[in-house]
Amino acid sequence: MQSISAAWLYPLILIAGALQAWGPPMNGALREAVTNPWLASTISFLPVVAFMGLLFLCMPRPFPTADGVAGMPWWAPLGGIVGSFAVICGLIFVNKVGAGAFAGLTITANILMSLLIDHFGMFGMEQHSLNLWRVLGGALMVAGVALVALF
Repeated sequence: MQSISAAWLYPLILIAGALQAWGPPMNGALREAVTNPWLASTISFLPVVAFMGLLFLCMPRPFPTADGVAGMPWWAPLGGIVGSFAVICGLIFVNKVGAGAFAGLTITANILMSLLIDHFGMFGMEQHSLNLWRVLGGALMVAGVALVALF
């Protein structure tokens, strides 16, 4: 999967982004049905764990090396917990603000934080300095989400 060509890479990323818009409304409906947001979050993650477990059983290689695990940053396994916060917020708040505003706010916050991650080269990412065009792009995101949220 690491050597996938750009002809497949960008369409797959766009599909993944489009599908992400489905998650909060689905999770909002789940929360409405089961009432308890913590139970809804747990139910939401169970199919993910099952799916990933099946994929691992079908394609168990490559296994991690001892050096790879020993050299792993302490924060590397926490991405799922960070993502769970977004899921919990989605299932609690999407029905209050609407799917468009929720997606706009989360995507804009994601872009702005990503600009900082790039600028400082955080989490082992290659450093990409802020410049006028990147700042303008972030500002346009803020303006766009304001329009979506207000109207």
